Amino acid sequence: MRDVARWVAISIAVIVLDQLTKLAIRHFFAPGEALTVTPFFDLVLVFNRGAAFSLFARASGWQYQFFIAVAAVAVVVIATLLVRHRRQVWFCVALALILGGAIGNVIDRVSLGAVVDFLYFHIGPHYWPAFNVADSAITCGALLLIWDSFRQRHRIGGAGDPR
Repeated sequence: MRDVARWVAISIAVIVLDQLTKLAIRHFFAPGEALTVTPFFDLVLVFNRGAAFSLFARASGWQYQFFIAVAAVAVVVIATLLVRHRRQVWFCVALALILGGAIGNVIDRVSLGAVVDFLYFHIGPHYWPAFNVADSAITCGALLLIWDSFRQRHRIGGAGDPR
């Protein structure tokens, strides 16, 4: 079970870093306030009531319970996968990042009614939706899962290998 403890530690580290950065941004910024850091990056305090990219942010309120329920199911599924596959390092690192990010955003939804986003990248007048450390961990975890699946396929001889 030491393997599982490593994956839980990664998830906890993501949650702590996510919550500390959100706490800091809420302390130093008013909603909507922005600080230009570089010509392509701003810090801004935004409360996102929707999903990724503010999807469903303007919905009538049903999304609040829905996103919490989806995250709860994801936590159970990911925890089960971490125990079952505890010796598959990259797979479990990816799942641990996703788990930590999902929990970090659920903490916001439950305590604030919205997710705190603050990282705001842009090229000229074209802005990427604001996001946070939890979103970054989820994205990195998903990319790592994809990479690991290709790596595993290559290791056993490719998609056409009957083994």
